[in-house]
Amino acid sequence: MKARSAARTLLVSAAFWTSIGSAAQSSLNTSLENVLAEEGLTGMAWTLVLSPDQVSTGAVGVRDKPGGLPFTKETRFHVGSLTKTVLATGVLRLATEGRLQLDDPALNFLNGLFKAAPPPGFEDITVRHLLDHTSSLDDAQLWQMFSERAAPNAPLRAAFPAAGQQLQLRAVPGTRFSYSNVGYTLLGMIIESITGDRYEHYLDRQLLGPLAMTDSTFRFTTQAGEDADDRLAWGHVDDGSRYKAAPSFLRPAGQFTSTAADLGRFLQFLMGDGVIDRSVFIQQDMMRARGQPVGTEAADAGLIAGYALGLGRRDRHGVVAFCHGGNIVGFVAMACIFPERQKAFAYSVNTDSETANYGRLDALLIDALGVAPTPVPPTVSAPADAADWQGRYVLSPNRFQSFAYLDRMFGGIKVSVEDDQLLLTYLQRGPRALRPTGEGLYSADDRTTTSHVLTRGADGSYLLSDGFQTYERAPATHLALHWASLLLGMSGLIWIAGAGTVELARDRARFWRKPLAPAYLGLLTLLVPVPLFFTQSFMALGDMTTASLALAASTLLLPLGTLLTLVRALRVTSRIQLSALHAIAAALVLQWCAVLSVNGLLPFRLWA
Repeated sequence: MKARSAARTLLVSAAFWTSIGSAAQSSLNTSLENVLAEEGLTGMAWTLVLSPDQVSTGAVGVRDKPGGLPFTKETRFHVGSLTKTVLATGVLRLATEGRLQLDDPALNFLNGLFKAAPPPGFEDITVRHLLDHTSSLDDAQLWQMFSERAAPNAPLRAAFPAAGQQLQLRAVPGTRFSYSNVGYTLLGMIIESITGDRYEHYLDRQLLGPLAMTDSTFRFTTQAGEDADDRLAWGHVDDGSRYKAAPSFLRPAGQFTSTAADLGRFLQFLMGDGVIDRSVFIQQDMMRARGQPVGTEAADAGLIAGYALGLGRRDRHGVVAFCHGGNIVGFVAMACIFPERQKAFAYSVNTDSETANYGRLDALLIDALGVAPTPVPPTVSAPADAADWQGRYVLSPNRFQSFAYLDRMFGGIKVSVEDDQLLLTYLQRGPRALRPTGEGLYSADDRTTTSHVLTRGADGSYLLSDGFQTYERAPATHLALHWASLLLGMSGLIWIAGAGTVELARDRARFWRKPLAPAYLGLLTLLVPVPLFFTQSFMALGDMTTASLALAASTLLLPLGTLLTLVRALRVTSRIQLSALHAIAAALVLQWCAVLSVNGLLPFRLWA
């Protein structure tokens, strides 16, 4: 019956586009082809849901650039993190069946994960927190995402060899959004704990089967080798090189293969009431709650932007939708639904580009759907205490714990009040103006609805949130000291590099016996790993390879060499002034090395 229903839907779609939509579809394909060419993208498949029973699919470009094979409607592709929306639907199915409750502690289903007691606070993480990215867990470590050691059929537990250290909390669970691939991997483990089956097998049968997504799978698929699928598009990168898919330790968070038609079926279900063949498949209240954040500090303060149960509220191109994007090696995907208008779109592009503007594809598909612009909320007077929030803010928590220091130094913002608006000043991009729309609520100049909120944490801290990131005001002295440490350390390195080069040029024969030589040599060793990384696959970035070992060794030799220079310089009795400068430079570098070491960045171990 499900198959007959799906077939009827496709027949209606075909009739619709054949009778009145062929010209529009041709025009859309031409526009998409132009964007692909201008942005350096290879190919894509897309699907439009124009009404509950009107679906159109299409494809443009090529699925294999060297081979020139065309991307067709039947081509299969990867969707990256869009996987999370589908997997979350499987978890909601289990909740509908009563096999779990969304507010159950996740620890109830993770027996044996920890060799000893779980990290402090972990028992407070619920299934809902994992679904909503509010568990406060780290996103991922480099080796979990880029490793040639991962195997398609390895137990999910292999992602957590040191679970007690890896799964540390960074905020109170449920209070702040922080995207976590680790969290969705734990959801895969929860599915396995409840069903007694591999999550891939269970979801393929019990979720994709009822949804008539017969061309999709959670199983690992790749373009060549043992698990090859000859219908699967190749993934590409900026230079046009193609890459075959590789296994991942965090596969529940990003391993899913689909087609344009199957994504259309999934979008239709997302916009429905959770019923399949007159039977409740997912409770309607859960369906309606997707994309509607609850319980976070931002949501409690009145902000409607955010993420819930596998979907995020996305305000772009003058319209608001509930969406999820995806990015995996070689592919970029997006799916958005407009429930009130019963329209939706999705696509997958087989080029993972660092420079392309994928938003142009979103805009074309939104225009093809004919979605009306979202009304803009009126501007109101700013809160009387808005000036109290002025200052410098850092992410709290940041996305990747391993790079917390870098985010603190380079990912912060300055908040100021100008002409009744908030002005956000970023270190790495231009300023952003926010206009007041309600008590503590603001709308960014590139958004159509309320996008930010000012609020206070339980501890009285000053917070700024957009529902997807929370910034906390940091003490000015704290940031000033960190920046002073960085700038002084860099000045010491510059002195060592410059003075060392001059001394080497002047007296090469005796240079290596001079005080500056050890630090200079330590600095030069930082260049050794560079060519080694070009000899290995980027998928081995998180493995203990010759290149990564060389990087760890060189970042350890730098402070050791600098320390030896400091000792030598302090012992020199001749040319005291120059030796004093060498000693000062060495001391400046060493203090920065100490800061980096405390923050886990020295020695720099990619496999850790």
